Amino acid sequence: MARALTAKGAATRQRIIDGAAAEIRERGVLTTTLDDVCRRTATSKGQLFHYFPDGREQLLLAVAEREAERVLEDQQPHLGRLTTWDAWQAWRDAVVLRYQQQGMNCPLGVLITELGRSTPAAQAVTGRLVERWQYELHAGIAGMQRSGRIAAELDAGRTAAAMVAAVQGGVTILMSTGSSAHLEAALDTSLLFLRLSR
Repeated sequence: MARALTAKGAATRQRIIDGAAAEIRERGVLTTTLDDVCRRTATSKGQLFHYFPDGREQLLLAVAEREAERVLEDQQPHLGRLTTWDAWQAWRDAVVLRYQQQGMNCPLGVLITELGRSTPAAQAVTGRLVERWQYELHAGIAGMQRSGRIAAELDAGRTAAAMVAAVQGGVTILMSTGSSAHLEAALDTSLLFLRLSR
């Protein structure tokens, strides 16, 4: 929003975003209505349009932005410290634990399978998330290459991209089956590939 919000206004706006995100996780983006969001957040339509004057599309974009932030926040501080094999293992364990805890209420799954397809703006948010995530993994791989722990010949960019895709695939299966086995296998295989590249 262009104008500054009071602390109370910012809290109300965030409550609406969080409530909309929860509705979308439970019901899907196509069936979630503004009435559902108002009911869940104990806000009126007037309040909702006060904070999101362009209506549903603007609210969906705000939800997409928040879910993208959560995906990266959930991986910190490990994602920014991929400088040793222990650090990579800690990141792997944190990712698996987080998605096991979230189960079906996963921001990554919601963002990519629900919100990311809703509007071009939401697709752009998803694209920026993937770029930022891939950048962090690329930086970790490149740092390990400089220290001689990963082969210099390995294409760090493509490997980071493959790891993001592996996690997303594992998360999608987890959301469909309730099992984290594929996510764990994807991460374990990715880390083994990095180790064997030396």
